[in-house]
Amino acid sequence: MKVAINEKVINLELADTFWKKLKGFMGKTNISSCMRFKTNSIHTFFMKEKIDILMTDKNNTILYIFQNVPKNKVIIKKNVYYTYEFPANFLKKIKLKDKLLLLP
Repeated sequence: MKVAINEKVINLELADTFWKKLKGFMGKTNISSCMRFKTNSIHTFFMKEKIDILMTDKNNTILYIFQNVPKNKVIIKKNVYYTYEFPANFLKKIKLKDKLLLLP
């Protein structure tokens, strides 16, 4: 599966099991895909690289954008349905209210 935002496309991994939710991108380097969590909060403990984070509603409309988030941060927001982790600097030129498209 892939996700597209304003003509940018990246592979999408779903954090749909206990272990994927627990681990996410912790300890990884050279992150080249995106991971989706069904949650309104995320942390960057044990991360080796900075990441970009998007938080969306149920329809994948962007509500919050966080760029180059360093390790040891916690982000919690209301009214968020999905949280996406991206490689650092991927979300340049992305704006609030843009919509993510899921591709096969």
